[in-house]
Amino acid sequence: MGSVTVRPVTPAALVEGVVATVLAVGASGASGASGGRLRVVVDGDPSTRPDALADALVAPLEAAGRAVVRVAAALFWRPASQRFEHGREDVTALRDLWLDERALRREVLDPFGPGGTGEYLPSLRDPRTDRSTRSVRRPTPAGTVLVVDGSLLLGRALPFDVAIHLSTRPGTRSRVARDAPDVLPPWTLPAYVAYADEVDPERVAGVAVRYDDHRHPAVVERADA
Repeated sequence: MGSVTVRPVTPAALVEGVVATVLAVGASGASGASGGRLRVVVDGDPSTRPDALADALVAPLEAAGRAVVRVAAALFWRPASQRFEHGREDVTALRDLWLDERALRREVLDPFGPGGTGEYLPSLRDPRTDRSTRSVRRPTPAGTVLVVDGSLLLGRALPFDVAIHLSTRPGTRSRVARDAPDVLPPWTLPAYVAYADEVDPERVAGVAVRYDDHRHPAVVERADA
């Protein structure tokens, strides 16, 4: 199985390290995407605020000379009639049905991948109003970095070139669900337990971060045998 080291870092150092990883992947040409584009995902349960880390990557990537596009996976959820077909608190639906994977791939990920044009759709549907955002496709220059944020995104065979996962312990999630149910509704907790057990996102992600305390993140480093 190999050994696991958990290395504490500052929030600023975390951003710097993730940016360095993204730039290194881009320099290697590992993605094979047309125009040197890259697809980055920041994944984590809502209490980890994956959107905040994704937003923090924009300025340093731009300073390094890369154009950046930000997309929220929640803007590609299915209509409420489909998400809530089995009730508003159905854990299986949350994991398997809420995200319109085909739309996210077709409208966002594939355009940034090999053979893609770089022309993408910023959003499909506003989950608060359940209405189409009526977005139009936008072009991107060569070398653009796409940064997607969301929850339960790994283990779906979605084509990301760099995956960052923000993990929390069950006790942390339970505490947040108790104290801030608007952030992490208690009924969703089984979905994140199953996600951790079945997908093992810490191992799947290229960058895994223990994020129980946002002020004191810790990077997980594996030395696989």
